[in-house]
Amino acid sequence: MRHYFVLFIFGILLAASSCRTDFDTVASSGDLKFSKDTVYLDTVFKNIGTSTYNLKVYNRGKDDINIPVIQLKNGLNSKYRMTVDGMNGNNGKIFNNVTLLAKDSLYIFIETTADITDANPTDFLYTDEIQFDSGSNLQKVALVTLIQDAVFLYPKQNADGTKEKIEIDGKEVDGFYLDENDETNGNELLFTNDKPYVIYGYAGVPENKTVTFEAGSRVHFHEQSGFYVSNKASLQINGNVSTTKKLENEVIFEGDRLEPEYSDVPGQWNSVIFADGSTNHSINHLTLKNAKIGLDIRNQDATTFQIKNTQIYDCSNYGILAQNAKINGENIVINYAGLAALSCVYGGDYKFTHCTFNNTWSGGQQFAVNLSNKLTGATPETNPLIQATFNNCIIYGSNTNEFNLDKNANTAFVYQLNNCLLKFGSTSNPDYQFGTDTAHYNAIILNENPKFFNLNLNKLNIDNTSAAFAKGNQTFIIPLDIIGNTRTSPPDLGAYQNKDFPKK
Repeated sequence: MRHYFVLFIFGILLAASSCRTDFDTVASSGDLKFSKDTVYLDTVFKNIGTSTYNLKVYNRGKDDINIPVIQLKNGLNSKYRMTVDGMNGNNGKIFNNVTLLAKDSLYIFIETTADITDANPTDFLYTDEIQFDSGSNLQKVALVTLIQDAVFLYPKQNADGTKEKIEIDGKEVDGFYLDENDETNGNELLFTNDKPYVIYGYAGVPENKTVTFEAGSRVHFHEQSGFYVSNKASLQINGNVSTTKKLENEVIFEGDRLEPEYSDVPGQWNSVIFADGSTNHSINHLTLKNAKIGLDIRNQDATTFQIKNTQIYDCSNYGILAQNAKINGENIVINYAGLAALSCVYGGDYKFTHCTFNNTWSGGQQFAVNLSNKLTGATPETNPLIQATFNNCIIYGSNTNEFNLDKNANTAFVYQLNNCLLKFGSTSNPDYQFGTDTAHYNAIILNENPKFFNLNLNKLNIDNTSAAFAKGNQTFIIPLDIIGNTRTSPPDLGAYQNKDFPKK
């Protein structure tokens, strides 16, 4: 009897389901709701695709509806592309008879690739709109993208289809040497501030040539790209103090993805490499971001590499990696690196004054500063560290020990820290006796918080509550800080003169 009853109930349910009209739709009536009324696709360079952005469309009603058409206003001529709930429609431009169930929603994903000639010539905005239905039921969502013009530099295509190559460290890589045929003012190899530059592959500076970057120039590197300064070649970066948030006089090196979500992503491009034997380099007011190794400095000639008023952020390996180099650094700030903010290996000759080396990379054992007179695989494997002097500097970070000495006792290893704020845990190792070893350490402030303004935003400014406030030695003072403020006496440690933080 129970068996017949179950069959009876099942028959009723089956009959009811065959009469359901859940998936019968009514025509849309212009009552769709949207997650936003305008989709802003962030700034991109001409002919480089944007990231994918989304729009959510809601049916708040009780009926399943049919939307006769979802389309781009410019139709098949639009530079925008869409998918609607995973469907590509007609070339991603037009979608007919889209069903949207009651109390449900659908996703539209949007992207574009447009040329500067497609944009409005007065504001460089490329616009379109997504249209839902038509006539009195028409609803719209605007699409807006800023297209930025640029000079593109890239390896030429050979007749056999391969790309032009240059040799770095004995290996051929996609790249090219800058020459009079490039848009860098010919033999002067001058990067101007007229337009940003986008580099694919490695841009090389030929022997006996000098590349110069004027104040306000911008260079963007594509994935796996970089800059290579060859033997006997020189690099000059002539940035200056900026007076606005636009950093109008700063020279900036960064990746070619301009969307905000990429602004602090490490490892988007390779490095600026200074080859063994390169010469006479000078960097002033450079901001470098998102590389694997920011400045990769090999054994240059006897000239001193001047690095001043320079900021290096978010590098997946090193901010500065120097191998048997000769560097004078003033007002340098490095933050967030996968291995070390500053790593000076295989000896060399270094002097850093009023610099801030901080490393907040999470996990593992990273350092703010690493010094070594060794290099595995080199011949010989040790080389004298003639000097490594740090004056009025901050060496800090999120790990217990942010200062590392890796030395071979049979080779010269000369170093000294004067009036520095340093983070380091307690140890019996004789190399790290900061309070008693006056041959190497003088006036060290140990394990006190410099109270940087905002590490996540790479703002390593300090105020007068910092442990670095007025702790510097006047003997080593650099009169102006990294952004042109006059230092007081006694000076603060690090690259920044103290200022009151903005009110939150």
